[in-house]
Amino acid sequence: MQDKAENTDVSEVKHFIQEIVENDIKSGKYQGRVHTRFPPEPNGYLHIGHAKSICLNFGLAAKYGGLTNLRFDDTNPVKEDTEYVDSIKEDVKWLGFSWDDREYYASDYFEQLYKYAIKLIEKDKAYVCDLSQEEMATYRGTVNQAGKDSPYRSRSVSENVDLFHRMKNGEFADGSRVLRAKIDMASPNMLLRDPILYRILHAEHHRTGNEWCIYPMYDFAHGQCDSIEKITHSVCTLEFEVHRPLYDWFVKELEIYAPQQIEFARLNLTYTMMSKRKLLELVKGSFVNGWDDPRMPTICGLRRRGFTPESLRNFAEKVGIARRDNIIDISLLEFCLREDLNKKALRVMSVMDPIKVTIINYPDNQVEWMDAVNNPEDELAGIRKVPFSKELYIERDDFMEVPSKKYFRLSPGSEVRLRYAYFIKCEEVIKDATGNIIELKCTYDVATKGGNAPDGRKVKGTIHWVSKAQALQAEVRLYDRLFLKENPEDCADGADYKSNLNPDSLKVQSCFVEPSVKAAEKLDKFQFERVGYFSVDYDSKPNSLVFNRIVTLKDSWSKIVAKE
Repeated sequence: MQDKAENTDVSEVKHFIQEIVENDIKSGKYQGRVHTRFPPEPNGYLHIGHAKSICLNFGLAAKYGGLTNLRFDDTNPVKEDTEYVDSIKEDVKWLGFSWDDREYYASDYFEQLYKYAIKLIEKDKAYVCDLSQEEMATYRGTVNQAGKDSPYRSRSVSENVDLFHRMKNGEFADGSRVLRAKIDMASPNMLLRDPILYRILHAEHHRTGNEWCIYPMYDFAHGQCDSIEKITHSVCTLEFEVHRPLYDWFVKELEIYAPQQIEFARLNLTYTMMSKRKLLELVKGSFVNGWDDPRMPTICGLRRRGFTPESLRNFAEKVGIARRDNIIDISLLEFCLREDLNKKALRVMSVMDPIKVTIINYPDNQVEWMDAVNNPEDELAGIRKVPFSKELYIERDDFMEVPSKKYFRLSPGSEVRLRYAYFIKCEEVIKDATGNIIELKCTYDVATKGGNAPDGRKVKGTIHWVSKAQALQAEVRLYDRLFLKENPEDCADGADYKSNLNPDSLKVQSCFVEPSVKAAEKLDKFQFERVGYFSVDYDSKPNSLVFNRIVTLKDSWSKIVAKE
């Protein structure tokens, strides 16, 4: 949860929003208060770009002893649902932040917003317009051509008040009338050309039911909600910079408390799609398996894949806050994840592509339990017991019948160390009728228990293994980047971003894993030694384990790019 202790490290490099906040505190603006808000629309699932905004808004308040509100901008009942509200609250909590009792909704203020609209009408700053959407677009003009006044712009104040009241009472059909601000149809800022404040929507709202049939537009509700809640620093992404003059106009004409809007660059990530609309297309088109598909950049998808909240918070910190848009390499996100998992994830041994090893001089029915380190980065993690027996599995890649010069793993006549166990030597290679290797006959050196030879001889290769009799068979889902190109929108003529989907973004196979994971619970995380980091999936059951690969041990994509 957020800490409210002020950071006094004067050597810290501050981003520009921190500088603004600190200057405001010094000058006594807002009486030294810092009050931010995270204002999602409950019409979809949050993604990693929202995670950056969550960390910024809650982090600013925590740093300067302030408060943060969670406010849902629920002004469009057609697209909103309590499912999204619940998922957003879960995501914010999972990231480690608390809004305490400050959970608000734009719908809490529908009555006050209606009164604000009436005030604008009474000041002759708003009017009811009967133009259709197509007509309104024509009247608005273009960037290079001024718009022209609506023929309904000259309605009297009394007529507008009456019509708006009747709109509220449900006398008119959807789309037949809107309430517009009366600003300037020749303004170079298109948003100031008499923007719509209210539209008619006969739709049931997830909180207010059928109480209202007119709903405020986002631009009208957002800034006024900030004002009602006495927000000090209204932090938003750069696309809202052009909206700021409109927010300022509302505050001036309504003569209400004025929050300070500050824009920052949104998060753009390579190999990632951030558009809500396009993510919805991927879900509805079954290109992915739902919003929490581990390939999705949604917070619920990242959580299911095995990301930790600490890694996302650290990523947000490293990315920083900029004034202008830039693109962040996804490798930085993966670095932050590896850095966190390396400290926390328990180590286990698994075999993805098994080849059987029979130790011919080992007793037939004997089982030894070897000491294995749970996490060398964590002294308190302790050790686990790993079974060792006559029949084992090793990775097929860890044996080469005709080894290359720099191949130091197992080969005929050579010795290799089995991690935590013994030195073994390959004595015989068994093949099937088609020439495929199906078994290796090996001997072990009983004196090398624990992986060291008392005579001082060295081996260059150490490989992992599992005992055949005790190993658990599990399903592993090998997730990779969802898109092939850094910019998924970089498409050939006539194609769209879906043409860049990675056909190998998910591979499913079975593996054998040591029995210590039998009691693992959903979202428990492990490092499969020499393979990667894995997390227990929601689909996993006690006798049918399912693991998601969170990330590889190293950035394999950088090697691919280098080869190209």
